[in-house]
Amino acid sequence: MTTMRINPAVLPLMITLAVLLAMYLAGAAMFHQSNFISLRVISNLLHQNAIIAVAAIGATLVILSGGIDLSVGAVVAFTTILVAALINAGWHPLLAWAAALACGTTMGLVMGSLIHAFRLPPFMVTLAGMFFARAMAFMVSSDSLGIGHSLYVDIQSLRLPLSARASLSSIALVAVACYVIAIIVAHFTSYGRYVYAIGGDETSAQLMGVPVARTRIGTYAIAGFCSALAGILATLYRSSGDPAAFIGMELEAIAAVVIGGTLISGGVGFMIGTLAGALIAGLIQTMIDFHGNISSWWTKIVVGLLVLTFIILQSLLLRLSTRRLRAV
Repeated sequence: MTTMRINPAVLPLMITLAVLLAMYLAGAAMFHQSNFISLRVISNLLHQNAIIAVAAIGATLVILSGGIDLSVGAVVAFTTILVAALINAGWHPLLAWAAALACGTTMGLVMGSLIHAFRLPPFMVTLAGMFFARAMAFMVSSDSLGIGHSLYVDIQSLRLPLSARASLSSIALVAVACYVIAIIVAHFTSYGRYVYAIGGDETSAQLMGVPVARTRIGTYAIAGFCSALAGILATLYRSSGDPAAFIGMELEAIAAVVIGGTLISGGVGFMIGTLAGALIAGLIQTMIDFHGNISSWWTKIVVGLLVLTFIILQSLLLRLSTRRLRAV
């Protein structure tokens, strides 16, 4: 008789998906009179969490490579105020978006280059990047700026109908498209294999001929691009830019990655897990909103407990894997 063995790398993802499903079913049981199980709730969940979900794509790649990025929230805020300022100055939104994406990518490129060239700790380099991006945001404008361009109105009105009462917003559609691309890149391309190899064991990756410098720098550049894209989505969501917004988003992105089952030390994880992690946090907030009498701070408390739980789980799985290797 043979016994089925579950790959330890896949187990955290399975637990994440199980938690997401269990929470959704619990919400359905608690709020069955409020139509909790509906396409409208799901579409709103995707819409409300599209920004953090897109930002978490870059954070996932960085963590998979064995690094960390603390500049996410500041880059998102810088992007929002830069886009708003450029549009108010007469730029077409498409040109403003292109400029913002170029700035975000360049910031990531510079941070990645510093980390690799000088062997600097990613924590300190991206912390400096966070301060720089936040300061640059306030240099652009110290106050929030509204956006009233007609293109924004047109894009905000675009929706994909799911039913008579539910539809996917444009920013939710962008987030879904980004995850389709991210899954393909991370799991079905040589670049994705390089990222996993570096995060697993950089020395072994170099011996195998993995282009470590190009991959690591590219990973931070992509993370900067994702943060800037999240900032553009934020301007579509809010119709404004704000230099003081999104403080702490980098921690929310890291939390989504960890809850999604990605190993915090790198080398193990799945993009779909990150999306599930972001949706779990959003689902907690949705359940709180449906209840109506619970403080929204409980979202942070539950997310914190989930992050701690998954880190403990990762530690146990690493010990289990080490014991198996020693036994072999």
